[in-house]
Amino acid sequence: MTKADILSLRREMVDICRRMNSNGINQGTAGNISVRTETGFLITPSSLPYETMQPEDLVEMDFDGTYVGLRPSSEWRFHRDILRERTDINVVLHCHSVYATTLACHHKTIPSFHYMTGIAGGTTIRCAEYATFGTQALSDNALVALKDRTACLLGQHGQISLGRTLESALWLAIEIETLSRMYVQALTLGEPPVLPDDEMERVIAQMRRMSYGQAPDDEGVNDLARPREAV
Repeated sequence: MTKADILSLRREMVDICRRMNSNGINQGTAGNISVRTETGFLITPSSLPYETMQPEDLVEMDFDGTYVGLRPSSEWRFHRDILRERTDINVVLHCHSVYATTLACHHKTIPSFHYMTGIAGGTTIRCAEYATFGTQALSDNALVALKDRTACLLGQHGQISLGRTLESALWLAIEIETLSRMYVQALTLGEPPVLPDDEMERVIAQMRRMSYGQAPDDEGVNDLARPREAV
């Protein structure tokens, strides 16, 4: 990456951090973001309000734990470990969104009560076991909860969302918070019914097709929306 590319990435990270707050999924100095680079990753610094954060404040880290600049987020371990293990993603976003954290405080996994649960890549959005913030134990627990998933809750803590890009990670975090709010509200009427695994497999396959730009086709009947041919 050129210096111009790195500066552009830093600016985008600061923008996404501020949008986390403006979208209501984060507050104060809570939460953190990391992005993979050619030699390691960039991560938000510790205890610096997003409103005052500047591109040059973002911290360069290597996977051996060394860094350049300000002190990195206390959660750098799970950012490092997730980026090292999950080569399919480039961004780790962590926040303390209210409804996701509410469920996390009860160690509740989000079941397939709604088909959109499939956006994290499976039939559930798991909740990781609790561990003290900033520890290797928390990182280890997060990796277990994220197996074959792109999002999880952290017991009595918050949520993690992953993405190939900063925009996709932010979008997923907002969707996880929306699902969490829906689930909390559904629980006021009792435990909601859950979609069966075979239906969720169809949903996830359909989501994959659509993410690749392919329109859904109901069991090959070729009843597809398509552009009208010019007369």
